[in-house]
Amino acid sequence: MKVMLLFSTILVIFALIFPVAAAWNSAPAVPGPDAGAPAGDTGGGTEGGLFYIPPEYAAPAKDALTEISLLAGGEIRNISVRDYLLGAVSAEMPASFEPEALRAQAVALRTYLARKLLHSTSAHPEADICADSSCCAAWKDEAYLREKWGDGFEANMAKIAAAVDGTDGEYLEYSGEPALAVFHSSSSGKTEDAGEVWSVPVPYLVSVDTPESAETVPSYTVSVTVSASEFKETVLSAHPEAELNGEPTGWITDPLLTSSGRISSVLIGGVPVTGAELRSLFGLRSTAIEFSATASAVTMTSTGYGHGVGMSQYGAQTMALEGADYREILANYYPGTELKA
Repeated sequence: MKVMLLFSTILVIFALIFPVAAAWNSAPAVPGPDAGAPAGDTGGGTEGGLFYIPPEYAAPAKDALTEISLLAGGEIRNISVRDYLLGAVSAEMPASFEPEALRAQAVALRTYLARKLLHSTSAHPEADICADSSCCAAWKDEAYLREKWGDGFEANMAKIAAAVDGTDGEYLEYSGEPALAVFHSSSSGKTEDAGEVWSVPVPYLVSVDTPESAETVPSYTVSVTVSASEFKETVLSAHPEAELNGEPTGWITDPLLTSSGRISSVLIGGVPVTGAELRSLFGLRSTAIEFSATASAVTMTSTGYGHGVGMSQYGAQTMALEGADYREILANYYPGTELKA
């Protein structure tokens, strides 16, 4: 049965799990991981925790005995770190992924949570973390997962629990504080440098090789084609100064690429537009974009999904299939960090 702790006791246990907490007060704000998963909702759990876990998967002590507050579906829920991770890993990564990829995801999410616990979030100061992937990370409850997985619920949850419990209390540290363990769905050969996305370099969030490909990632490359008139209207709504006269083939020029090959900026009608803005304007899956145009239409083809910073989930899956364990996966995507427990 879950132990409910008084606030002072929680702080003591948290200090035991994350002993460097006193040095974290100056850590920067945490952006969302951008894995592309939807926000979670709330629902009924089971006695002894929010999720049913087969008896052979008894909960280790660290995650199970530390409580956090989660905002999900407009409701504040006080739950254990273990219950949070079970719902977050289930929401953020397919249960069909390899065990070592799931372990890497569990550590990344625990690290992300540890950093969040140090700072109140202006979007929800009343809660440590929320279930909205555009703000924090996605989270799903047992009711949702039972409906989604059907007869596969117990097997899938046991697999997720093995990943969470097999890394109990483990997190990534850099210079005495929890790392900013952001992640994304997939990349096009290389991940992105954090400095290119948020204009603030992070020593361990640099561009690294990642092995996923069209053979291993669904919808790896996706094209969006819009009429010339729609493209013009959309761009002018954001940049009325753009000069979009003549043929569309001459509208897009001078692409500036980041070190990973993504669009940093491009001139559209003579006006610089960032890759991030272009992605938002046209609903593209990433900023790894290639352009083509005819007299009547513009096509934008993107590769991968997400902002590209930190761990690629499909890259982690590919590495696991090739024999890497979760420590090797984490070391690849967060170079220079240390795994702590």
